[in-house]
Amino acid sequence: MNMTATFLDLALYVLAVLILFLTPGPVWIALLARSMSGGFQAAWPLALGVAVGDAIWPILAILGVSWLVNEIDGVMVLLRFSATLIFLIMGTFLIFKGDRNLGENSRLTRPGISAGLAAGIFVILGNPKAIIFYMGVLPSFFDLKDITGLDIVAIVSVSVATPLLGNLILAGFVNKIRSVLTSSRAVARINKVSGSLLIFVGLMIPFV
Repeated sequence: MNMTATFLDLALYVLAVLILFLTPGPVWIALLARSMSGGFQAAWPLALGVAVGDAIWPILAILGVSWLVNEIDGVMVLLRFSATLIFLIMGTFLIFKGDRNLGENSRLTRPGISAGLAAGIFVILGNPKAIIFYMGVLPSFFDLKDITGLDIVAIVSVSVATPLLGNLILAGFVNKIRSVLTSSRAVARINKVSGSLLIFVGLMIPFV
């Protein structure tokens, strides 16, 4: 069984997943809340819970959209331009509306490994960024008409490993990162860079 996804496909997808991770949102808030309340010991179970969701969403997206692609002509073209539009909108929103401070959610700071896992799964499955990305954007990176089992393994592995590594690093250095994220000016800078990268990826999608 051969892979149909090229190195360029996976590389651009890794970049998109990385940008999604770098964009502050519900997962960051949950991770910071648990890290600040209980340190790395409280944060790593949440990171694993998020990884579970990051494995579920791409599988659902691939299986569901693959059926549409095989049944309806022109779906991939529509998905590519839809993905471009989504990236452009998200990027523009981050650039012009990205100076809001992150807050803490005490409902996500309950101690215990099981509580952390549950919080991570809850956060990622209810994260609108993840839903839009995996269900609306992921299919535009790959040819789902001829996707193979190896392609799915590679896509899911990237979807899980990239944010998991980032979340664990974030949790490990939370004391330094906390002071950065409490500054409106710093948050605005982070979001402007993330927004610009989102727009860049969006503009690249029609040409890959």
